[in-house]
Amino acid sequence: MATTPLGNFIRAKRDAVQPAALGLPERRRRRSPGLRRQDLADRADVSVEYLARIEQGRDRNPSPAVVGALADALRLDASERNHLRYLAKITGDACAVDVRPVPPSREVRGSVLRMLELLEPGAAFVTNRLGDVLAHTAGFRAVVGAAGLLDADRPNLNHYLFTDPRARAFFADWDDVADEQTFDLWQAPSLENLEWLTAELAPAAGEEFTRRLHLATVPRRGVLRLDHPEGHRLRLLRETLELPGDAQQLVVLMAEDAATAAVLAGSGSRLRSVS
Repeated sequence: MATTPLGNFIRAKRDAVQPAALGLPERRRRRSPGLRRQDLADRADVSVEYLARIEQGRDRNPSPAVVGALADALRLDASERNHLRYLAKITGDACAVDVRPVPPSREVRGSVLRMLELLEPGAAFVTNRLGDVLAHTAGFRAVVGAAGLLDADRPNLNHYLFTDPRARAFFADWDDVADEQTFDLWQAPSLENLEWLTAELAPAAGEEFTRRLHLATVPRRGVLRLDHPEGHRLRLLRETLELPGDAQQLVVLMAEDAATAAVLAGSGSRLRSVS
């Protein structure tokens, strides 16, 4: 049986924990890093056989008590605990429900489009959990247009990030952004979307993407740093507003410092003229 997101995450976290951090003795001649399966099973008060079934995808419905015990044993922080519970839910749903892959909706409500107009000339866009850019302000195009993010007929942040060579030059912290975007894909609102990303996005995005997807690393989000092709280093804060019922988000980008604010305002640069 194929592994599951839940099993992959638990295994990845187990491999990442050093025994000494939990007061356990170091063991030599181990072929894999981190905790042994026996160590984690003992700390979570479950059998090694049961833990193996969860990690290998042979048991897809661990109880909330078991999930909580594993989180305690791995010393997960609040974000990681929430993610572990989410993975347990979608793993159980995948076992219980037969679904067909269906792309997420690309239609943006008229009231949301009017909201974008009110945000001009600021940089803002509407996206879904799969990274499709569904609508945006002219200010957003001014920030990302020259870097090629909007070149496709149906622009997608993840496809651009992992398949367009310009992305690595544009995102100053490409690895961090890649971790963030891949993690957010796990929050896709339905099993249909999960099937879509694994069937269509993963083959195009390659190993850099699939490795992150399987690890499901909870990112530490910070300032978004962009190296604009016009020669500007932009430092941006991001606020994401959920659009209930639409499975979409409104993302607003704001200057983090005075230099970026001056660039975005068009002071002493040609950034606003980027088409």
